[in-house]
Amino acid sequence: MWGYLSVLPALLAFSAITGVWSVFALAVTNRSVNLTEGFPYISLCGSYPPQSCIFSQLLNMGAAMAAWICIIRYHQLRDWGVGKWFNRLILWTGLLCALGTSVVGNFQQKNQLRVHLVGAFFALFMGNSYFWLQLTLVWWMRRLPQPGAPWIGPLRLGLCSLCTILLVTMMILHFWPLRSASAACEWAIAMLLFALFGLFAVDFSCLDGCTLHLQPGHLSSPPASPTSLQIHL
Repeated sequence: MWGYLSVLPALLAFSAITGVWSVFALAVTNRSVNLTEGFPYISLCGSYPPQSCIFSQLLNMGAAMAAWICIIRYHQLRDWGVGKWFNRLILWTGLLCALGTSVVGNFQQKNQLRVHLVGAFFALFMGNSYFWLQLTLVWWMRRLPQPGAPWIGPLRLGLCSLCTILLVTMMILHFWPLRSASAACEWAIAMLLFALFGLFAVDFSCLDGCTLHLQPGHLSSPPASPTSLQIHL
């Protein structure tokens, strides 16, 4: 039985993949990029209006959904008995990936190149690290529940491995310089990361919902309101 929380990762993957390719199509249509000069980086496609507006909104929404997915995953792993230190390391790696994605969308390449590159580093490299940490956890704690079909684990391993290979290849080709090939690697990396986030739909399929629990700190006088509030989402 798949709960509604499993829709969030699937929605992120679908909207991100269709969104970035829509930005690419707009950039080509508006002649913001010239394919005869080579295949463009994702950031170049989103650097000029009107597609830059769509690009920023798309990445901001994607970053918010990715952060929410990381938080839900953190609580799921906590409930499964994963240690606090390692679980928080995974969480903050994922949140840095989400932050980098937002920075990439808000600081376009042609306006703030250095800040944009820092954001791209967090989005791509921290994103890849986030999923490697997830795989390391599964290998280290074999008693953890493994929702989904048996081939989900090998699929994740294959996608993470390919993503790492492409990251190294992208950097080498960029400084070679073979920019078109490097840009193609960047597009492939982005698609792989979107797919890896989408696979969390399998892990969230066993969740019926989540609860926001608010609890005030110690006060000098007891509050008139209840000491805790639970909101079912």
